[in-house]
Amino acid sequence: MQLNVSNMPEFHSGWVWLVGAGPGDPGLLTVHAVNALQQADVVVYDALVNEEILQLAPAGALREYAGKRGGKPSPQQRDISLKLVEFARAGKKVCRLKGGDPFVFGRGGEEALTLVENNIPFRIVPGISAGIGGLAYAGIPVTHRDTNHNVTFLTGHDAGGVVPDAIDWESVAKGSPVIVMYMAMKHVDSIARKLLDAGRSPDEPIAFVCNATTPEMRVHETTLGNIGDLEGLSPPAIVVLGEVVRMRSALDWLGAMEGRILEKNPLGNRLTSQSA
Repeated sequence: MQLNVSNMPEFHSGWVWLVGAGPGDPGLLTVHAVNALQQADVVVYDALVNEEILQLAPAGALREYAGKRGGKPSPQQRDISLKLVEFARAGKKVCRLKGGDPFVFGRGGEEALTLVENNIPFRIVPGISAGIGGLAYAGIPVTHRDTNHNVTFLTGHDAGGVVPDAIDWESVAKGSPVIVMYMAMKHVDSIARKLLDAGRSPDEPIAFVCNATTPEMRVHETTLGNIGDLEGLSPPAIVVLGEVVRMRSALDWLGAMEGRILEKNPLGNRLTSQSA
């Protein structure tokens, strides 16, 4: 059965759609995201949005770059939000295209609140977050019955660019068997020290997934106590700590396509679950 795109929502003039572009691979776009792009008059896009994805917009659509990259000149968040209001008031169909999911460390909530304050109608189009989809491409599940029944997602820096003081690192270290960290590479040494001081094992596996889901994706596996030199690795990156990292030796499906021999029992004698 073919998908009936005629049943997709109509993008009305004067509206803003906050759209998740996913972690990078254009194939991970949702149908609603493609529908939004194909109807847009203006696409306000982030730094990590794939060029192939931008090509889905009409040839005459205005592209407005609003990328924010650490350590580089970036537009202010308030200016970006007000620009959306300006375009909408001009009667444009405004697609605010954000990497991953707009509401997962994407400041989509801040932008949506500005739209509410200015009486601009909007729609949210969720996307696949890199903390889930990016790790899946690396062969690392965020949950597995033999390792964890909960997972914590956190950001490695706050609005001021430093390690967030608002995070109770001791509670996270003791309460979450798997920790997925966004934007954490710059401060990973400091974060690792906080987690070790709170009791995490130095032998616990940790993985860095850079440029997730793209042809440039690179995965670096080590341990929390031996992070060492990360030369050659650069953002964007997702960092994941926990026993689920060991699953990659069995679930690296991209590696298997290139000839990697996968392990049958990646957790060794840690495997304790019984058949359902």
